[in-house]
Amino acid sequence: MRILVTGASGSGTSTLGRAVAVSLEADLVEADELFWLPTDPPFKEKRAASERAALLRERLSSSHRLVVSGSIDGWGSELEDAFNLIVFLYAPAELRVERLRARELRQLGRVDEEFIAWAAQYGVGAMAGRSLARHLAWLEARTCPVLRLSGAESVEALRSAVLAAIVPEPT
Repeated sequence: MRILVTGASGSGTSTLGRAVAVSLEADLVEADELFWLPTDPPFKEKRAASERAALLRERLSSSHRLVVSGSIDGWGSELEDAFNLIVFLYAPAELRVERLRARELRQLGRVDEEFIAWAAQYGVGAMAGRSLARHLAWLEARTCPVLRLSGAESVEALRSAVLAAIVPEPT
């Protein structure tokens, strides 16, 4: 069982990924932990594409149950199509920005306004990187079922929807 929970920054992918992983007794991988090298402050230096792909490939092959949260767009179709289910979370910009500001203060003690501006423009795609249009096009190219949910819903409601959508593995 492999599930990818993806969406814009602040849409709730990490929170839902954790909840689903606990429910399924699955391993959890945060795509950002593979994408970024560990730096202080964090999120300043990208890991080489081949290295992050190798890390994800290793996690996929070593775990019978795995939930990945975050974006793996552009990591290669072998990895992008390695899931039984993709959950796409969408949340309005105002809610996402509010969550991101709170998270940045909690984790870093400050708010990176450049990051907030980048995350806020996801719906219009005015800056390079993740955008709603790019995400939707990426989802259309996937080979597994895609469950589209509102990141504004409660974690419990989202978790229940994901668990209900899981197709049992053949025995």
